Amino acid sequence: MTEKKSFEDNLKELEEIVQKLEQGDVPLEQALNQFQKGVSLSNDLQKTLEEAEKTLAKVMDKDGNETVFERDSANEQ
Repeated sequence: MTEKKSFEDNLKELEEIVQKLEQGDVPLEQALNQFQKGVSLSNDLQKTLEEAEKTLAKVMDKDGNETVFERDSANEQ
């Protein structure tokens, strides 16, 4: 059973893929495979960030119930 990579590991791998592709000296077939892997990593990273945002947007009230955090609209820009 494989261990799930951390957000940071996936981000590092995506950055490495981007660097290789930007250099332009990767054979086409390998570049396509790396691009597809990069897209998959990007999607996974985005999902992780969305889940983290949902978690951070919840607060506990004094009774221990979760409620959605409401931003003060006067402070939003």
